[in-house]
Amino acid sequence: MLRLLFWIALIAAAVWLWRKFKAPASGANTPREQDAPPMVRCAHCGVHLPRDRALKLEQQWYCSQAHLEQGPGSSDR
Repeated sequence: MLRLLFWIALIAAAVWLWRKFKAPASGANTPREQDAPPMVRCAHCGVHLPRDRALKLEQQWYCSQAHLEQGPGSSDR
């Protein structure tokens, strides 16, 4: 009986160590939500794009110079 408990504990420790050392390697390659750039919505067409690629006029964001010149889109969107 003592041998059985010993082997169960040994296998459980091995599985725990394997999971512990395997998890950081697989998690390091996946992009995190915190790394994503902030997104804004175009006031004319409603498309979402990264804030660093958007154009701002007053409190509105636009996806292109043409949409910035046309102004906010219709209110039914």
